[in-house]
This record gives sequence, C-alpha cells and structure tokens, in this order.
Amino acid sequence: MLLRTNYSIGEIPHSEHPLPQERRDSWLCLNGEWDFYKLHGENKCNQGKITVPFSPETLLSGVTKDEENAFVLHAGEKLVYSRKVTLDKSLLLGKTLLRFGAVDHSCEVFINGQKAGGHQGGFTAFCIDGTPFFALGENEITVVVEDEGTRNHGARGKQNDKRGGIWYTPQSGIWQTVWIESMPKKHIRDLRITTSAEERSVTVCADCFGEELTLAVFDGEKSLAKVTFTGSVTLTLDFELWSPENPKLYDCVISSISGDRVHGYFGVRSFGQTTDEKGVARLTLNGKPYFFNGVLDQGYWSDGMLTYPCEQAIIDELTLVKNMGFNTLRMHIKIEPMRWYYHCDRLGIVVWQDFVNGGGEYKFTHVAAFPFLGFHHKDDDYKYFARENEYGRAEFAKAVDETLTQLYNCTCIGVWVPFNEGWGQFDSAKWTAYIRAQDPTRIIDSVSGWHDQGVGKTDLKSLHTYYTPLKVPKDERPVVLSEFGGYSMKTENHVFDTEKEFGYKTFQTQETLVAALEKLYLEKLLPLISKGLCGCIYTQVSDVEEEINGLVTYDRKVVKIPVETMAAINAKITAESNKVK
Repeated sequence: MLLRTNYSIGEIPHSEHPLPQERRDSWLCLNGEWDFYKLHGENKCNQGKITVPFSPETLLSGVTKDEENAFVLHAGEKLVYSRKVTLDKSLLLGKTLLRFGAVDHSCEVFINGQKAGGHQGGFTAFCIDGTPFFALGENEITVVVEDEGTRNHGARGKQNDKRGGIWYTPQSGIWQTVWIESMPKKHIRDLRITTSAEERSVTVCADCFGEELTLAVFDGEKSLAKVTFTGSVTLTLDFELWSPENPKLYDCVISSISGDRVHGYFGVRSFGQTTDEKGVARLTLNGKPYFFNGVLDQGYWSDGMLTYPCEQAIIDELTLVKNMGFNTLRMHIKIEPMRWYYHCDRLGIVVWQDFVNGGGEYKFTHVAAFPFLGFHHKDDDYKYFARENEYGRAEFAKAVDETLTQLYNCTCIGVWVPFNEGWGQFDSAKWTAYIRAQDPTRIIDSVSGWHDQGVGKTDLKSLHTYYTPLKVPKDERPVVLSEFGGYSMKTENHVFDTEKEFGYKTFQTQETLVAALEKLYLEKLLPLISKGLCGCIYTQVSDVEEEINGLVTYDRKVVKIPVETMAAINAKITAESNKVK
C-alpha cells in the first residue's frame, strides 16, 4: 500500500498557528527563507539561504551540502541565521514576543544588533521578550546557534555523532516554527487547564496581572457558559468525555479587560488506576479499566529528520495509526510541535510522553546486557549511568519543568516517562515524586524498560520485551509492555542503507511478517490481558535510517502491514480487553 504523496511545503512551511490551545490573532509566522552560514572560527561556510524550520542537515532545508552531500556541525562551530521583518502597529501592542518551538541545542538571539536573550536545551519551546528591541517598520533578527548536545552531556534524544542501529544522524539549529506574537502590556499568562471525568468539570487557571478575566466555553457554535474569574474558575457541566473512541473537544475563549484574547480548547477526561474484580491492578480512562494499545513513535522523517515536512503529512500518519486500530502512541525521547498534540487530541490518540534523555556515553552492558540478565542498578550511582556531569543533570532538571509547563494542557497526554532503559537515568524516585507533585492528573512510567528502583508509588511496572517470552509478572502496580515487537522487513527501493539493517526479528516477505504479527498479538499477547496486562507499545511507527522495524518505510511511501489486517488484529485485542471489569 502506498501512503505518501509528494507533499508541498510551500513558501512558508508550517504556517499554521503553532499554539492551537493558546492562540492569539496578533501573530506573524517567520518560517521560510532566512540568510544562513556556518561559522568555523572566523571562516564562513555553507553561506547562502536556509528554509526554516528545517535543520541544515535535512534535505528540506535547502542548505548547500559539502562534497560528500552532507552537512555536519563540528565541535566549536556555530550556525548563524538572520532575516529582516517589517512590523506594523498590530504587532507592537505593548508586549511583543519572539517565539521558538525548538532550537537544538543552545542559542543567542539578537534583535536589531542588540542581544535580546537566549536559551539552552534543544527540545523545548521558549520566547524572547522583544518589546525593548523591536521598532515600527523594518527589523533584523539574528540567531546564533551552538550544538554540543551530543558531546556536553546535554539533552540529545536519539541523536548520536556515531549513528547506527537505534541511534540516528544528529541535527542542529532551528527545527520548529519561529513566530512573533503581540499582546497588551497586561496580558493573559500561565494558562493551565485541568479536567475531571468524575466531576464532569474543567478548571481554568490564568493570570493577567490581577485583572478580572472572562471565560467563554463553546460546543461548536453553541455557547455553554460564560463566567468571570480572577486566578481560577471551575465549571461543572454535562460534558461529553474525551476518549479515543469519542475525541470530544470544547472550544474556549479567555479575554481580559485590557483587551487580550486567547482562543483554546480542552477535552474532559481522567487517567488513573484501579483494581479489577479479580483484584488485579488496572489502568483506567475516565474511571473505567482501559487497555492502551499503541505504537512507539520516534518522530523522524527522511527529508526533515526531527521536523515533519508539513501539516498534511502528520495528519496522514496519525490517521493511519487510528485506522489500524491503535489508540495510543508513545512519543519516544522527543517533544513534537504543539500542533502534533492538537491532532492527537482531535483524532483521539492517547500519548505516552517521554522526557528527553542526556548524559554521557551509554555503556551497552549497563543499559541493556546486564538488565537483560536480570541485574539492575541503583540510579544514585551517577557514574554507572553516565550522569556524573553536573551540567547535564541541571539541564535535565530545567527541561523537566519546561516540558511539564509546555505540555500540561494537552488532552491526549496520559503518561509521563521520565527515563528510558537507563539512558542518563538518575534519582528516578525523586523525579517521579517531583513530577507527580507538579501534575497529579497523569500516570508516571518512572523507568521504562528496566532498572526499576522499586518505588512503591510508581504507577507502572514497565517491561521491554524483544527476545524473551511475553509475560505478566506479579506486581501491585499495573503491568505494561512499554516496548515489544520490533519486527523488521527490508522494502526494496525504500531503505536508507542497502547494506545495513537493524531489527529485533527479521522477515523477508510481507506474508511472513503479517503471519508473525498475528501470532505475536493473538497467541502471545492477547492471553496476557486477562492476567493483568494493561497496555502494549509495539516498536514502531516507521523505519528510521537503518532501523527498519516500522509499520511504514522511512520515506513514508509504503505501508508494510495492510491496514485492514492490523485493524482486524487490534479489534480482537479490544474485544478481549473489554471483558475486563
């Protein structure tokens, strides 16, 4: 089956409003053509143009590559972006912000030659207060980027200077939308939306320098409520509950006396846990046992790497996941643009969200071989987990706060995953408690895979099983297969590397791959549901470089598993899980 068409990214790629849950009308997208060069000492290299928001290493960036048709940012080198923008009074309302979805890894921002701010951390959004620097008419913006994230123990995700297997080609620079947003000097800030399925309620918290705010809630064109508040307000109405089977969203508008106006939305749902009629721990959605049947999503693309090419491309991929009968995605070691979460909200896909790992070089024996043999290690041993660097630990702490703040309002997110397979893991019990204190509304998979620290209040017993039989160990916590499968099949003319391939079990034809998947799900996994299995995450949505265990190819042109076949398999999984009471 063919999936992908030749998507057009347009003159201004990713031109949709980047914050669907906090949208103002006074904004200007700065994606598109910027001036660009790489700075090696005093020498300018790769000088020309770049298409933002695509990193220079990507095909879609348009950056001139070297003689080996590759762009590499070496240690000590910098990227310099610049462009001019004309501002009218509508973008100088009293407060003018220059906003970035993500820049890998650290940057300094200059407006009209003056340093306006900067940021460290390649996966979280940030904004620069440009009010003192922007002027009516033409302005110049310059962004100077350094990316030592794969070398200085900072957050790097799946990027590795020595790519191969499950580690991928690193990228750098601006890789999410850049935009200008303006608002009154007294403006709405710190918006936080919390819902309760049990109470059929939504609580909205926001601040506007002490001003009274108005909240209006709509169901399509129908007005449901309009209330004034200061600080916070709770509305209890006969809300329909959000779920993958019924992804109901409500629109809302928050306005202030000073003239600020923010458009958003929410879905009313609750994630939790209970015990079933047999006394077995179960995960719940909206107070009832729910089986989370999902796929691991690396979020890498052959032409944009961490950046998907356009809105339609990601809509098509998420729709494919739904049509295959899955209800969950685990976003793996990456934070997507906010519009990705919006489409999960809209289409009805639960997200298990990983935090982004960092630290030093991971030793295979420590993070894979020893755990496979049943040996686990205390994660206050920073050296063992390559976390002895204080800078890297401090950056992780900062990123935890930024991630929780950025993604808290997303309806779809049901699970936080602080650490994966010991990659830069440290003090996981402390971080689990901290995340729970900041957000008690979601489940926490404290240490996905192994190196379980035995924290009594950790929400999940989380297993990664590729080579051993699937099973449900006895545990007081809900048990999930947070990774399994990983079946690979090389698809001729649709592979990154014709010589190298990685997968956990290899098949030569679609027929044998499909037969193996049916056996995996229906003979090995399905019987575990009655024994206590609460969720499963199959590896993975797409091939990435030489890792070819995706349901679709890296170029998104071929679907390896017929949609109707996968949907039929998942229908049987759903039917079995619906028996749990």
